[in-house]
Amino acid sequence: MKRVLITGMSGAGKSSLLKELAARGYWTVDTDYGDYHHDVDGEMLWREDKIDALLSRAESELHGALFVQGTTRNQTVFYPRFDRIVLLSAPVEVLVERLGTRTDNSYGKSPAELAETLGYVRTVEPLLRASATLEVVTTVPVAQVADIVLTHVLRPMPFRGGGGGRS
Repeated sequence: MKRVLITGMSGAGKSSLLKELAARGYWTVDTDYGDYHHDVDGEMLWREDKIDALLSRAESELHGALFVQGTTRNQTVFYPRFDRIVLLSAPVEVLVERLGTRTDNSYGKSPAELAETLGYVRTVEPLLRASATLEVVTTVPVAQVADIVLTHVLRPMPFRGGGGGRS
């Protein structure tokens, strides 16, 4: 089982990618929905027990690939449990347009939420980029984004061991 985190700013295309991957038969979990978050001092964080249970189930019960979508400060706790971390990004003008016109999620429509997202592009996105195993700029059709991600995910894993190499 390969476990893949899909992360990025609001409007980058995470939910659209998950829908495309699900349509292709992959197991996807959008942590924006369901019981995956809780409020900690005014900040929405992953419920670590729920994410742990999800990833543990994937490790023991299922085969193939699991795609988990989310962007939250405590996602880094789970980085060692993901085989790949995919950052979806888009130019600011694309994010602004998408947030203003999307109909399936109201986040980003208010001036305060838009400003918050644009602030995260400057402060959070560079941190996500530093940990990503792949970044995809989502200015291409979602089917092409899915193809790029699947090529990255399904290729053989690099050797992560230390010492004792072949001679």
